[in-house]
Amino acid sequence: MKVIAFLGSPRVDGNTELLLNEAIRAVEEEGHDVTIFRPGVMKLSPCMNCGACENTGECIIDDDMKEVYRAIQESDRFILASPIFFFGLSAQIKALIDRCQALWCKKYLLKKPIPAGVFGRKGLLLLVGGMNNDTGFTCGEATAKAFFRTISVPEHETLFYKKVDAKGAIQKHPTALKDAYEAGKRLVK
Repeated sequence: MKVIAFLGSPRVDGNTELLLNEAIRAVEEEGHDVTIFRPGVMKLSPCMNCGACENTGECIIDDDMKEVYRAIQESDRFILASPIFFFGLSAQIKALIDRCQALWCKKYLLKKPIPAGVFGRKGLLLLVGGMNNDTGFTCGEATAKAFFRTISVPEHETLFYKKVDAKGAIQKHPTALKDAYEAGKRLVK
């Protein structure tokens, strides 16, 4: 089973990465390797809305997304982890998601969705933010759901943690790290 993770946080060793690391640890303990994409350190241009992918399902921009596209096509499980900034996913992960417009065109315009494969396709969404209400998480999940469905992931589990802002604060949450670990186990069962 191939598993890929997308780390949307630009903060090294921050709350989002700590959560993701627990989910990955669980997946690896089950015997699966995880490929991690960190859009904040990749050569990754934003979508230019040029329309070239509408006829081919392929993006014409030559950058690190080529590796992401290949991994998305070949993988079975997907973990998306992002902080919530201003009621949305981080700019870094949003740029990667927007570049999946080519896959959207391939699936919906050209009628060539990514096949499910032997293991099917499932996702896990991990969100963390400092706000005290659910609005940002609802908005972030809506974007993540559109991304997951575009890459033919028909179901995903979501975990989100509010009022977690300072670097490392997630470690003080009574259940967050354990929750992420258990969700990682469920993802590959």
